[in-house]
Amino acid sequence: MGFLKEFKEFAMRGSVIDLAVGVVIGGAFGKIVTSLVDDIIMPPIGFITGGVDFSAMKYVIKEGNEAAGVAEVAVTYGNFINVLIQFLIIAFCIFLVIKGINSLKKEEPKEPEAAPAPTKEEALLAEIRDILKNK
Repeated sequence: MGFLKEFKEFAMRGSVIDLAVGVVIGGAFGKIVTSLVDDIIMPPIGFITGGVDFSAMKYVIKEGNEAAGVAEVAVTYGNFINVLIQFLIIAFCIFLVIKGINSLKKEEPKEPEAAPAPTKEEALLAEIRDILKNK
């Protein structure tokens, strides 16, 4: 029974729940960014570069032959370019979100530090002072 209780405490921690929410939102956000890159950003870039479609860019290592049933072997570096652009957009958006959250956080006032304990000399001088006051 102790194992289940320990697991429940672990799963109900705020950081674990926050992480789960972040993963779900991140997955959805990834789809949005993929659409943004594929449907909005890459077509103008392709137009500027003369109609080049990055997702179709590849280096063919071995030609395919459909009649013989041989598949083409190619390095599709254009897809890598699309994914790299998506990563940069996601990283920039996360940077902006974190920066916004940090600006909203209020700085907690620092607690004043406790006065350091008096040294032996100070304690002895205080005793002498107190004795002189009493006379």
